[in-house]
Amino acid sequence: MRLAARVATEGVEAWQSEGPRRTLDVWFDSGVTHQLVLMQRYGRTADVYLEGSDQHRGWFQSSLLTGVAIDKRAPYKQCLTHGFTVDEHGRKMSKSLGNGIEPQDIMNKLGADILRLWIASADYSNEMSLSQEILKRNADAYRRLRNTARFLLGNLDGFDPAQHLRPLDQMVALDRWIVHRAWELQEKIKAAYDGYNMAEIVQLLLNFCSVDLGSLYLDVTKDRLYTMPPDSHGRRSAQSAMYHIAEAFTRWVAPILTFTADELWGYLPGERAGHVLFTTWYDGLAPLPADAQLNAADFDQLLAVREQVAKVLEPMRANGAIGAALEAEITIAASEEQAAKWQPLADELRFLFISGDVQVRPAPTDEVFVSAQPTTKAKCVRCWHHRADVGSNADHPELCGRCVSNITGTGELRSWF
Repeated sequence: MRLAARVATEGVEAWQSEGPRRTLDVWFDSGVTHQLVLMQRYGRTADVYLEGSDQHRGWFQSSLLTGVAIDKRAPYKQCLTHGFTVDEHGRKMSKSLGNGIEPQDIMNKLGADILRLWIASADYSNEMSLSQEILKRNADAYRRLRNTARFLLGNLDGFDPAQHLRPLDQMVALDRWIVHRAWELQEKIKAAYDGYNMAEIVQLLLNFCSVDLGSLYLDVTKDRLYTMPPDSHGRRSAQSAMYHIAEAFTRWVAPILTFTADELWGYLPGERAGHVLFTTWYDGLAPLPADAQLNAADFDQLLAVREQVAKVLEPMRANGAIGAALEAEITIAASEEQAAKWQPLADELRFLFISGDVQVRPAPTDEVFVSAQPTTKAKCVRCWHHRADVGSNADHPELCGRCVSNITGTGELRSWF
C-alpha cells in the first residue's frame, strides 16, 4: 500500500528511487496492470491481450497468475500472439546487421496504409518477412483496392440514394447478383475478423476486386453506365448496386486501411454522420432468393458459359479473324430444357459476354457447346456494338437503333444484364 501511495503521487518513476530489495519483479509489475487499467476503471476483463510469442512465459502468464489470485479469473478473454519481423532471408532485423526497415520510412515513402496492408496480409502466426520487394507488392495490391473504390465512386457521381436507389427486387438481374456476391463476401469477412485472420480478409478483398468486379461486373456494366440515359432504370440499377458495394467496402477495409476508409467515407453519396470507424456492418446487402428468376446457381452456369465463350474467341483473336469480342457472333447449343431457359435472355447475353449477337438453340446433348463466327454487321460508333440496324435512322446514320433510342427516345429496357 505504501508503494502504491508513492506511485499515485510521484508516478511510475517512483520505482527508480527504491533499492533492489524494495523493487518488485518487472513481470509482476506489468502483470497486475489489469487491476488499474481494467478492473478499477471499468470493472471488466480485457477482450484480447495482444503481444509477441515470447509473452507466453512473460506478460500473458504473469497477468493470468495475478488475475486468478486476485479475482479468481483470467484478466483477458483471449490471447493473440504474433511472430517477429525478419528480412527476406529470414534473418531477424537488427541494427548490427543493418537489415532493418523503419516504419516511419515506409510511411514517408508509401503511406501508412501500405504499412498497415503489409501487416494485415502477413501470416503473423510465424515470423513476418519484410523487404522492399514485399512492400512493392503490397503497394500494387493497395492500388488495386483503391482503383476499384475510385471506379465505384466515379460512377456514383450524380447519384442520390434518397431519390435514385432501386429496391433489390427491382434491380436488373446482374446487379442483384453482384449484391448477393457482396453479401456472401461480407459474411466471410465477418468470420475472418472474428478469428483475427487479417490475411484472409486481404485475399478475399483482392479476389473480389479483381475477379467479381474488375474482370466481370464493372466491365459488363460500363455499357449501361456510359450509353443509357442518365436517369434510366438500367443505369440507376447499376448505380444502386455500386452504392451498396461502396458502402460495404468502406466498412470492410476500415480496420486495415483506416486512412483510405476515412477518405472514402467523405465521398460516398447520401447523408451520413460521424466516422466510418464508429459504424457497424452495412445492412443493405442481402442474398439472392432461391426462387429468383435468375438465382445464384443460374449465374454460376452462365458464368461458366462466359468462360467457354472466352476460350472460343481467344484463337480467333490470335489468328486475326476478329479484333475484339464484339466482332464475333456467338451460338450456344444446350439441352432443350437449358436452351428454353436461356432463350429469353438471348438478346441481352451479348452484354454479359461483351460480344456480338448471341443465339441459343436446343441440341440433343446434356453438355453446352459454344461456337463463334466473325460478324458482318456494321459497327455503331457510339456503343461499338455490331448491329443490323446501324444506319436505319437518317438523322443518325452511324448509330444503332438502341443508341438512337437512348439519345432521342425513352431509352432501351434491360432486365437481365
